[in-house]
Amino acid sequence: MKNSSFYLWVIVLLSMVLGFMIGSNQQLVQNVTRTPLSGNQKLSQFLRYLDRYYVDQIDTDSLATEVIQDLIERLDPHSFYIPKEELARMNENMKGNFVGIGVSFFMVEDTVNVVRVLDGGPSKTAGILAGDRILIANQDTLYGKQLSSQDIVNTLRGEEATEVNLAVYRPSSKENFALTFDRAAVPITSVEHYMIEEEVGYIQINRFAETTNDEFQTAIRALKTAGMTKLILDLRNNPGGYLEAAEAIADTFLAEGKGIVTVESNQGERETTYATADGAFEEGLVYILINGESASASEVVAGALQDNDRAWIVGQRSFGKGLVQQQMPLGQQEAIRLTTARYYTPTGRSIQRPFDQGKQAYFDEVRERYHSGEMADSEKIPQNDSLAFTTPNGRTVYGGGGIVPDIYLENKASLDEEWSNYILRSNVINHFVFTELDKRRNEFKNINREAFVGQPLQDDLRWLEALENYIEAEEVPLKLEDTELAKVAIQSYLGLQLFDEATRLSILHQQDEFVQKALNELRTRPLD
Repeated sequence: MKNSSFYLWVIVLLSMVLGFMIGSNQQLVQNVTRTPLSGNQKLSQFLRYLDRYYVDQIDTDSLATEVIQDLIERLDPHSFYIPKEELARMNENMKGNFVGIGVSFFMVEDTVNVVRVLDGGPSKTAGILAGDRILIANQDTLYGKQLSSQDIVNTLRGEEATEVNLAVYRPSSKENFALTFDRAAVPITSVEHYMIEEEVGYIQINRFAETTNDEFQTAIRALKTAGMTKLILDLRNNPGGYLEAAEAIADTFLAEGKGIVTVESNQGERETTYATADGAFEEGLVYILINGESASASEVVAGALQDNDRAWIVGQRSFGKGLVQQQMPLGQQEAIRLTTARYYTPTGRSIQRPFDQGKQAYFDEVRERYHSGEMADSEKIPQNDSLAFTTPNGRTVYGGGGIVPDIYLENKASLDEEWSNYILRSNVINHFVFTELDKRRNEFKNINREAFVGQPLQDDLRWLEALENYIEAEEVPLKLEDTELAKVAIQSYLGLQLFDEATRLSILHQQDEFVQKALNELRTRPLD
């Protein structure tokens, strides 16, 4: 009887164990025998398993983000993930304005020093001046705390129409005072313009944002009113932006019915945008400046006008980006920019460079043009005869690697020389000029803009000596060999801080090879 009881219990226990094993695997067996899952379904199911069944607690949101980033790394070079820390800044830049008080500033000795008061911002109306120190904002002390520039930005910006109370010190009059006003939208301009000489206008576009076409049309009207019949359009260092803005700007120059760009979706569907009637500058000579940092929407404009024989392209080969991205939200605080289409210029060429050697090699290619000899010799630009196209007037243009200029500007400078030139045009010199101007601001109180632009840098030896001292004190990696370029750089940033961006550009252009080449061409080429 005891043996019978023992065997009975063994049978019961085995039944329970087998039942547990079979029950535990029942769902797995069912999944194997179901209809095959798509990749999306597999990924979703995997994350669901982790969330419901994994033995330890796991942050599936963080894991999903890592999976997404890994997947995007395997795509083309222009698809990327945008974390929440970057999303607001990127959206703000492309929107064309931000909400704040409207100043640019440097942190000098732990204090907010106002460099410029921005046009269209509330600080200008409130009476803040360049050189003022902002000490306190809404009871938050901003000096003596080792705050970063981003900390200051976060304090000064906020919701539209919210009140900000500032405590300000003005060194020029040695006075402290308080200001109270509301934050407001401040334009982030993407277009600068001025008359460079009689009948010749100049327009620079630094990106293609939501407001760019409106800014551009305003510039065209102003220049035409000033007598413009010829135009230099500067797209150098413009990384692109919204395709719609590029299409609208190209339409400004092209007669009705001319092709602007063709976009091909992932389904192979093609849609071509054509110029409409009454473009604001369909007549008159146009020269477009490009370089290796002109990309995407910049190349759409340059390609459309080159392929329609509407403009002459001056400079160096453009970046070579023929892909179109869309920004898509991932929840409320993150996003991805995903390549969703290819574009083609009016002759049918794709200017997209290959990226089969990996992302690093792809982005390094522009710098490698110095080593390949292309920068110094246009004959070394790689061109594939199978990708040759012909414009209506018989010009041969190539696909597969950016826009090749009609008028190529050779650059025989070494990388070291290029680095020095870059530093002299960078924010380093802007900061230096501010520190010097701040000591002598009363000397420039009633200066005349036209006189300032029309004459060389005054007191140049004093400025150069101060720059030498600054370079040494700040350990700036710069050999001050080209003193003429240094003087132009100093005067240009002085013009920016005393007047505006157009003043800075007009001074820089006096020694700008690209601009001077376009001007010489415009002076000698008759109107069509």
